[in-house]
Amino acid sequence: MPHIPLSSPLPGMTGLLQSRPETAKPLRELAQVLLRNSRGLTPAEGETIATYVSVLNECEYCSLAHGATAATLAGYPGNMAADLRSGKYMEQADPKLRALLSLAQRVQASPTRVTETEVDAARAAGAGDEAIHDTVLIAAAFCMFNRYVDGLATLLPDHPQAYGAIGQRLATQGYVQPPPSAKFR
Repeated sequence: MPHIPLSSPLPGMTGLLQSRPETAKPLRELAQVLLRNSRGLTPAEGETIATYVSVLNECEYCSLAHGATAATLAGYPGNMAADLRSGKYMEQADPKLRALLSLAQRVQASPTRVTETEVDAARAAGAGDEAIHDTVLIAAAFCMFNRYVDGLATLLPDHPQAYGAIGQRLATQGYVQPPPSAKFR
């Protein structure tokens, strides 16, 4: 049960955004820029970073929704959130993404813990300055998104399979809401 009445019965961030359209637009645009229009990361990498930060923050809705999105975009056959939580995903991730996830973990824990060591490790693994920048920004933004979702105790989907549908929608449509006049087929 959410801590405050919301005008939308939808779960997680979706319910919050529908309840507050004036804040929905900039939040959706930020997510779109970070997770679909990044110049330094692929959409799958950005979603994986968002998932990992959400796992670290113990935000069930965001970790499962973005985990399903990351898995869809990357063609990953497992449960991305569970595999990030257990460390299984790290074992098979490429060195660049492992280094960026380590950097994101530092940002999530405390931004003052980010040192040249993490930045140099990301560069040595093949990450450029834009990827490093966008990793830090995604980690910081998802700390905010996770706290927004969990701080108001938003609803979770009734069925775990709903996360697959959410992931498919976000992977194919992104984050910017189509105008109300747009027709869906």
